[in-house]
Amino acid sequence: MRSNIIVLTAATLAVAACGKGSGPSNAKGKTFRIAMIAKSSTNPVFLSARTGAEAAAIELSKSVGIDIKIDWLTPPEEDGTVQAQRIAQAVNDGDNAILVSASDAGKITGAINDAVARGVPVMMFDSDAPLSKRFSFYGGDDMAIGHQVMAELATQMHEKGKVAILAGNQNAPNLQKRVAGVKEEAKKYPGITILNTFNHIETPQDAAAEVLRAQNANRDIEGWAMIGGWPLFTQALLNDLDPAKVKIVAVDALPAELAYVDKGLAPVLLAQPTYLWGDVSVRTIIDHVYLKQPVPEHVDMKLVRVSKDNLGAWARQLKAWGFTDVDPKYLALPK
Repeated sequence: MRSNIIVLTAATLAVAACGKGSGPSNAKGKTFRIAMIAKSSTNPVFLSARTGAEAAAIELSKSVGIDIKIDWLTPPEEDGTVQAQRIAQAVNDGDNAILVSASDAGKITGAINDAVARGVPVMMFDSDAPLSKRFSFYGGDDMAIGHQVMAELATQMHEKGKVAILAGNQNAPNLQKRVAGVKEEAKKYPGITILNTFNHIETPQDAAAEVLRAQNANRDIEGWAMIGGWPLFTQALLNDLDPAKVKIVAVDALPAELAYVDKGLAPVLLAQPTYLWGDVSVRTIIDHVYLKQPVPEHVDMKLVRVSKDNLGAWARQLKAWGFTDVDPKYLALPK
């Protein structure tokens, strides 16, 4: 686990180091404003990203010599149309750059292109709009993430049994690719059968309700390939699913989800470094937009495998990233 944490920290430092070199462009006055438009302000992963973005802004303000501000323009619920409106709002308000995670790439691509045409650069994180004129994307290889989720689940299920996929917003391009990756990987295991894919509103309550509805309607489901950790932000499934009968592998491993690892219902969580969504993206924007440095079109993100073996180390990493709701019993676990 320690090596994974070091890799994440090194990745952050590497992106920051790209900013050294030629002088800055002309920002508006002494303030450089970045509009941050994530998918949903009620989703904990995006609140984590906001924390990372704001921390990077404070640090870079000191090192670069300008006042960097994050304008949080994320809608309360997923809505591509509202995101497009917020992109236009950011341009009209005079923001210097825009950072977006696409709920629906088709609905925001035009707004992104309009922003760029009006001189406001756009970067994506987590969920891309690849046909737009955004200059960079920070996130994982979503097909590979789907492969990894299914491979881990197959191992936990001893390569046999019936599986359901929990898939979130059916219009999100990153989630579509993850589902495709799960299905492609499942073909490697003759004993694994995928029963169905379940979409839902991306709130913990809606996701947990969908899992329980599907489980009650299909009592032979033995494994869940969750391409996002939505239902694990509630404790509902801990009370209603038996870890001796059902195994979960999910993307994300934030504080509320660690109890699922501890109980064994989710023996493996594949953690997105959600704090770095904000941190790395803000650094990349400052490098490219303010310091005029070249940046990759795709800044790659790696998942961190979390299990009982490294639960304590991961809990301490979350606390170091500013999470205040990490259960102390996990912080006290040995390395």
